Amino acid sequence: MLQVTFVHHSCFAVELDNSMLIFDYFPKGDMNGFNFTGELPEFPEGKDIYVFASHSHKDHFSLEILKWADRFSGIRYILSKDIRLGKNYLAKNGIDVNIKEKITFVQPCEKYQVGNMEIHTLRSTDAGVAFLVSIEGRYIYHAGDLNLWKWEGAGDLINGKETRAYKHEINKLASYNIDVAFVPLDPRLGQHARLGIDYFMKNINARYVFPMHMWQDYSVLEEYLSHISNPMFSGRIGQITGENEVFEL
Repeated sequence: MLQVTFVHHSCFAVELDNSMLIFDYFPKGDMNGFNFTGELPEFPEGKDIYVFASHSHKDHFSLEILKWADRFSGIRYILSKDIRLGKNYLAKNGIDVNIKEKITFVQPCEKYQVGNMEIHTLRSTDAGVAFLVSIEGRYIYHAGDLNLWKWEGAGDLINGKETRAYKHEINKLASYNIDVAFVPLDPRLGQHARLGIDYFMKNINARYVFPMHMWQDYSVLEEYLSHISNPMFSGRIGQITGENEVFEL
């Protein structure tokens, strides 16, 4: 079994035969002028539940995920080390300080074993980490904010450094056969929006690639697809059109 649910923005749920993985969840509602409406699927009974947060930005992490442990005792969390969870902060927000026993804090360019998963982290070009997860014979990649952030007006020096850093990290994935990848395609970058995902598609062997971080502007995906003439290439891309979509792979 391999089922992907696009919740919203960069949040996806991946259900396997024995496990459920949740990436970069934050609750629906208003944020930065956007009204996110995504709902998590029901957590399946009897399966291992793993919850990931790539970094502390509020469009990738919410304290709400820690409250799920009240209902699911076996839940495990994999959080970037830039997410600070002091005892006083947790207590102030009504979260049992013992939650840290269920958390593995990760940093870039390391390897971790959590339950039945092996996790490799990459260094983000923004904040935190990207995740390459090996579980149940599958490889699942979630980029977080690891992207080729080339901005108009930033200048050749900054954009050149950004490009080199991005390619250096992505090239670390070249030896893997990835089953599902979640990769940014951010419309705020304008004409440069597709550079990161395009480099990923051309250099990494991934069976399915889901664009994310689109800020509810799915026209950026339509535009990207319009530039692809090879149907075998475009057929690898999860064609998201809205929140709460489910894909059986």
